[in-house]
Amino acid sequence: MDFAQIVQTVALYAIPVLFAITLHEAAHGYAAKRFGDNTAEMLGRITLNPLKHIDPVGTIAIPLVLYVATAGTFLFGYAKPVPVNFNRLRNPKRDMVWVALAGPGANFVQAIFWTVLLYVLVAMGVDEDFFLRMCRAGMLVNLVMFAFNLFPLPPLDGGRILVGLLPWKQAELVSRVEPWGFFIVMALVLTGVVGNLWLRPLMMLTGNAIELLLSPLRMLLF
Repeated sequence: MDFAQIVQTVALYAIPVLFAITLHEAAHGYAAKRFGDNTAEMLGRITLNPLKHIDPVGTIAIPLVLYVATAGTFLFGYAKPVPVNFNRLRNPKRDMVWVALAGPGANFVQAIFWTVLLYVLVAMGVDEDFFLRMCRAGMLVNLVMFAFNLFPLPPLDGGRILVGLLPWKQAELVSRVEPWGFFIVMALVLTGVVGNLWLRPLMMLTGNAIELLLSPLRMLLF
């Protein structure tokens, strides 16, 4: 992989990735505020400023190193988590589900946005390959973030949703996994379990759902 290809890939993905992580994290903070916890607001995390959400190691260094080391076949990264004090939520067990859903929900909406933008550009006859590829990159990035974060294991959003939905006894057992959850998830990613059994199937299902949802617009434009 040459340097020019790396620069081109970074240029294509920079804007979609920044929006994807920024809106994902801001959505968590906004939802927490709506349900009674203003911790994120007090710390300035309910913002569209990407600098507030970027983790120098998790958002920049690790993805770049992995991209170069694996020739683009494996990428992983993370943003600074938005702090949420679940005890300050009006109904902690119920409200944590909505707070957790807000992040993936923001990515789902963005995947729709990038798909609509692609349809519109193609319908307008725009043939600039860079912009069309950026739209596809935006769709891919947000589908990945949507599906990956819904994996049902704490500290991922899907794990918090699971804890909120389970009865108290089972929820407590699942929540105990959180201190080791990151390492478990990474092990499952590296062994292909997450990708093959969760990520790809859910991404495909979500992508098909978005295409079905936008089929009236597609028929109108084309």
